[in-house]
Amino acid sequence: MRIKTPIYLDNNSTTQVDPRVLEAMLPYFNDRFGNASSNHSFGWMAKSAVENARDIISDFLKVSSKNIYFTSGATESINLVHLGLTENVNPKSFHIITSNIEHSATAESLNHLATKGFDVTIINVDKTGTVDPDRITSAIKTNTKLISIIFANNEIGTINDVKTIGQFCKEQDILFHVDATQAVGKIKFDVSEMNIDFLSFTAHKLYGPKGIGTLYINNNNPKAKLARRLFGGSQEGSIKPGTLNVPAIVGFGKAIEICSEEMTKDYEHTVTLRDKFYKNIVSNLDGVSINGTMKDRLPNNLNFFVEGVRADKLMLELRDLAFSNSSACASGSTKPSRILKALGLTDEQALGSVRFGFGRFNTIAEIDYASQRVIEAVNKLRTLSKDKLQFHKQNIEQI
Repeated sequence: MRIKTPIYLDNNSTTQVDPRVLEAMLPYFNDRFGNASSNHSFGWMAKSAVENARDIISDFLKVSSKNIYFTSGATESINLVHLGLTENVNPKSFHIITSNIEHSATAESLNHLATKGFDVTIINVDKTGTVDPDRITSAIKTNTKLISIIFANNEIGTINDVKTIGQFCKEQDILFHVDATQAVGKIKFDVSEMNIDFLSFTAHKLYGPKGIGTLYINNNNPKAKLARRLFGGSQEGSIKPGTLNVPAIVGFGKAIEICSEEMTKDYEHTVTLRDKFYKNIVSNLDGVSINGTMKDRLPNNLNFFVEGVRADKLMLELRDLAFSNSSACASGSTKPSRILKALGLTDEQALGSVRFGFGRFNTIAEIDYASQRVIEAVNKLRTLSKDKLQFHKQNIEQI
């Protein structure tokens, strides 16, 4: 069987738009192109499509549609929470707790607040890459107002005990924000049951379009009020003013609709692909170790360290495969991943780690091909490294 290359195995970075999603979006680029804020038939048609998508997403999350706000993506949703909650408060009165494995959208926005005088406590994860809820409870202060934690890490795929943390937040009357960008559409959870006040996620991680995200706000909690950070309109409750991206919103709704129907199938499919890939690798290569834990992990994520091989060199050797050696948001950096360093990896181990993300459209045949190519490339690079080391040793002996 002929395999079409390059094979895309970076589905934690972004996903292909599902053809069914694209089909649902297309009419809103031409025939139904109205502005959802316009008071005529074209506008009403667009507004109806927006509200239908909002209903689909709220039903999926089991929350009221009045609590769903559309944004440009998870990064904006995260920033709106952090900056909106702290806009009009005394920094000394607002303590925030987070972890050292957060996405850069959380890490950088909270670092920004720290420079403004806000007290931000960063909890270290354990060697499995998960947040221990007990460490959070130990960090509580009398002025703790917000806990902001990632549901599932984007690099190592580890899943945090959000339910336990959420229960603690409810008991202590602390606002709880969750970055669920990697979790939505992959694992089942209940927003209300987990006592989440703010939930951020995006469409392009679940086979929807880029440039559209959602922010859930628990409007039943009087403390969950965000100050305006953007101006120019009253759309989305003035939280995200501006003309709505109707085609993308429609696509988001369709992507969620498909997830609600096929999430179990997707879960089983990606777990099968992931486990087969990893088994093929470790059965044929020594010096391979998983980063994080396989117990509480996203079904489609695999991040591992390859001894004696630099990840960037491996990527150059495997141009027929699309995977990564870090988060896409940090791909321009030559420094070791801060997420992997948070697990206690050395610089060498972090720089020798790769991430593979398996998706709805990958096949067993692709996995067999890809794993064999990785094995060949690792063996080749290790041989070259040994030959180079032997050459240097001979030169030194001659001197």
